Amino acid sequence: MPKESEDSAAQSTAHSSAGVGRAAHQNGEPPALHGALTLDSAAADPLLAPGLRDELEAMLLEAGEAPDPQALKRRLAELVRLRFGEALRTRALALAERYVDYRVALGELQPPQDATDPRALRDVLQARDALRRQYFDETEFDALFADQQALDRYTLARLEIERNPDLTPQQRRVALASTETELDPQQRAERAQSVVQQDVGAQTAAFNAAGTDDRTRFEERSARFGNDAAQRLAQLDAQDRDWNARLDGYARAQASQTDAQALALLRDRSFTPQEQLRLDGALALRAASIR
Repeated sequence: MPKESEDSAAQSTAHSSAGVGRAAHQNGEPPALHGALTLDSAAADPLLAPGLRDELEAMLLEAGEAPDPQALKRRLAELVRLRFGEALRTRALALAERYVDYRVALGELQPPQDATDPRALRDVLQARDALRRQYFDETEFDALFADQQALDRYTLARLEIERNPDLTPQQRRVALASTETELDPQQRAERAQSVVQQDVGAQTAAFNAAGTDDRTRFEERSARFGNDAAQRLAQLDAQDRDWNARLDGYARAQASQTDAQALALLRDRSFTPQEQLRLDGALALRAASIR
């Protein structure tokens, strides 16, 4: 399924309004900022440019936890000001607020009882698309979601093929290969990249669980994904350890009931302004994972 959590109809969509902006990364670190969007004379509508939904999702992650949708929208107002050019801010904020309402409503949709049942999954996807059209007009829908239509059809086709008992293994392989050719080159590349990312994530999780040392990690990653990828993953490991070490220090200071002024100084000394925006959400996510 598509990468965003709200698009995975095979998973539970029961997101509460308070959790709409929750970071998906285990340690609470959201994706890098995309930078402010500005007017582009070459675009028919510069607001509805490629990457718009990624931008909205990134803002939700950066906004962190909020007690209710209205509080989340107030946080988004400041992020919109930082990310969007002046000519786009009013429309961008209105769109972001409707996106919050859509995500809250999405949480009320029931996931299929059997996530591998093509018919049940089709029903969920149709309900999701109908919900999207309640909040966005046709041009907004296309800008936000049209690129997923082929991926949705591809996913359903794969499930139907895999669940068809009348196909021989050879027929199934041929049918699956034929289905993948219906994706455009970019989607095929994205799918291949997604598979690699899943493999990397699973391997990293296994390394972390086993306490694998850096040398072994590098050797195994290099053999599987190549030397360049192994080097980049080693850098990410170092950044992840640094982030978690700073979170540990701040959490210990909170637990020891350090006075507010000293805690504020530690916060400023340990985290950049951008990191401070996501700090509370990261700590809350960490506490929830411990429970």
